Amino acid sequence: MNSPTDRNNPETGAQSREERAHQEALSPSSRSVTFGPDTPLKLDAGGELSPFTIAYETYGSLNEDRSNAILVFHALTGDQYAASPSPVTGKPGWWSTMIGPGKPIDTERYFVICSNVLGGCSGSTGPASINPATSKPYGLDLPVITVPDMVRAQTKLIDYLGINKLFSVIGGSMGGMQAMQWAAAYPERVNSAILIATASHHSSQNIALYEVGRQAVMADLDWHGGRYYDYDVTPKKGLAVARMAAHVTYMSEQSLQNKFGRNLQNSTEKGFSFDAEFEIESYLHHQGMTFVDRFDANSYLYVTRAMDYFDLAASYDGQLAKAFMGTKARFCVVSFTSDWHFPTSASRTIVHALNAAGASVSFVEIDSDKGHDAFLLEEPEFFDAINGFLHAADRSNGQPDKPDHTEDRS
Repeated sequence: MNSPTDRNNPETGAQSREERAHQEALSPSSRSVTFGPDTPLKLDAGGELSPFTIAYETYGSLNEDRSNAILVFHALTGDQYAASPSPVTGKPGWWSTMIGPGKPIDTERYFVICSNVLGGCSGSTGPASINPATSKPYGLDLPVITVPDMVRAQTKLIDYLGINKLFSVIGGSMGGMQAMQWAAAYPERVNSAILIATASHHSSQNIALYEVGRQAVMADLDWHGGRYYDYDVTPKKGLAVARMAAHVTYMSEQSLQNKFGRNLQNSTEKGFSFDAEFEIESYLHHQGMTFVDRFDANSYLYVTRAMDYFDLAASYDGQLAKAFMGTKARFCVVSFTSDWHFPTSASRTIVHALNAAGASVSFVEIDSDKGHDAFLLEEPEFFDAINGFLHAADRSNGQPDKPDHTEDRS
């Protein structure tokens, strides 16, 4: 019988960011656990995936009765380094504002777990991983992955860590989809859930926008049908365009106007060319080019397709309320006024379904001009909402209140 294997690898030496990203895909700096043939993962696409690896990071300590674990989910192009520096970019964790001592997700109180999703490129099995059948990267030979597949893989990680029930599951965007799937599929294992800037299914508009990005990747001459690893190239131009298009959806018109307006980059006069003359053009070019050095192009295809396929109600006769029927978990649903990628109407649909199922649910719409990315940025009202909900969940779980920490966020 093969047992899961866990490793913790040191960061490699001086390398380019692209080289570090490739190294992280194959051998992450974080913890990772590999599940062997005795623990295959059933996939929605049919068949099983085995072996498979889940890379993860933890913060804080697990208490004696293992009741303080919070599973945090990253969004589309995130990773397991939610509150620690990325070994690829060196930047602070993508939710360092939210997770840590005295912060809303208080690591003096909770044991926080964040894993790289299946299909990702930060150490969990994805298209850049080595296929044991060929000793080459999977490429598109990896079966298409769904959000329920990601969650089933996460349950195996949680089992491996010896945790029966999670104090909370928390995520924004694609992370919110995972939190929803956990609450619906494993209600007995979830005490509370926080669903942020998310939806119970991808809209046709979002599917269309992601298809534009996928086609940009696949139209790049360096894509080679997903086999670019064999040619030692990367479809950088296509992936950069995909990232540029997606990044626009993460911001609001007001935030773009406030930041850039119609300002020219390096001149007071138009150049009458097709160079990046406007500040917003230069910004998007920068976003695209920095992204391609840290993210695998095939993984981008996989994770965007996973979001497209997500439709929680479809698994319950088209009735979203049935997904939550009988749940005892407490829910908090959060939206942002300027988020047009996952608008408040999508959050209200979830709230109505939870109400119809008789679930305990709180809903807050945060007034913000920062668009979809607001949940990753400094939003004091958002921090207060999460902090308040976790306080209430603590009390309902029979736990004493945690100390009231006040941080200077200026």
